[in-house]
Amino acid sequence: MAIKHLDEYRDPKIAKQIAGQICKKSKNKVRIMEVCGTHTMSIFRNGIRSLLPDTIDLLSGPGCPVCVTAQEEIDTFIEVSRLENVIIASFGDLLKVPGAESSLMAERADGKDIRIVYSTFDALDLARKHPDKKIVFPGVGFETTAPVVAATILKARQENLDNFMVISAHKRVPPALDALMNIDGINIDGFLLPGHVSVIIGMNAYGPVFNKFKIPCVAAGFEPGDILYGILMLIEQIEENRPKLENAYPRAVTADGNPQAVKIMEQVFDITEANWRGIGQIHASGLAIKEEFAAFDARKRLDFTLPDSKEPKGCACGEILTGMKIPPECGLYKKRCTPVNPVGPCMVSSEGTCAAYYRYWDG
Repeated sequence: MAIKHLDEYRDPKIAKQIAGQICKKSKNKVRIMEVCGTHTMSIFRNGIRSLLPDTIDLLSGPGCPVCVTAQEEIDTFIEVSRLENVIIASFGDLLKVPGAESSLMAERADGKDIRIVYSTFDALDLARKHPDKKIVFPGVGFETTAPVVAATILKARQENLDNFMVISAHKRVPPALDALMNIDGINIDGFLLPGHVSVIIGMNAYGPVFNKFKIPCVAAGFEPGDILYGILMLIEQIEENRPKLENAYPRAVTADGNPQAVKIMEQVFDITEANWRGIGQIHASGLAIKEEFAAFDARKRLDFTLPDSKEPKGCACGEILTGMKIPPECGLYKKRCTPVNPVGPCMVSSEGTCAAYYRYWDG
């Protein structure tokens, strides 16, 4: 079924037609991982699981930026917030993520200057308005947000705003897919690739992972028809035993992505090893601020000591992020861990798997 226009992807009749094709073609038991947290929320919100046959299990992967941010990175943000003359300028969903002993929300309640911003350029504006303060932006996100943070650093240098700094905890998606395929006990038959990230890096960026594992991969958008069409393409590949790297989101995703955004990202950041919650250290999966821009690197500019970080006791976020468990299998889910009092980040973020289950799953 060829779908060309956005309105068609939003048409419930067409979505049901695609679901019908999936039901006809899906014969064998398969496990498909949607890598993106926005996909996870859309799947739950639109009741997509109810349209699929019992042969298809959807797994939620490590596609929520806040959720995969390592515990020591959360603790770094908290420790920096305690420094004198520092204003933390953060996206809202990061504030409630618990650290080992506190959270940015708790620190704000205790009098620390922590402000919610809606873009990195809002943080830059704070630097202009408060030249006597150090404005620190926690850089959390994938290749989608990293170019914007890079552009903000370039703008800060242009304006000589040396009181603006970033703590880079950015992650790169393709190396994480490689790492997932190497974890014992994880059986994945196909990846529904993230739409937002793919817009930036392009389909070719997944080539090394696909060529190494020959696993079906399809990039998809976020409307119900988008997601179902991507699943249909994956099922066709799996049933016909012809793994491919395919694009079900051609109105936004190209082979090469957005070269200008990638160029800006590469200008400011070096590729480095990074620690992912639930997975651990992944080679070449992080982005560190280059030495050329050290003046805007809070890790290098500020003097602080990071305490030992420990994962919340009993929290299964790590297993949930790798598809080894679903939220109801966590002993804390809906008991000690709720959106009002979250224990782990998967319950905090608007893209978190636990938050999606809590809001939409009636099991």
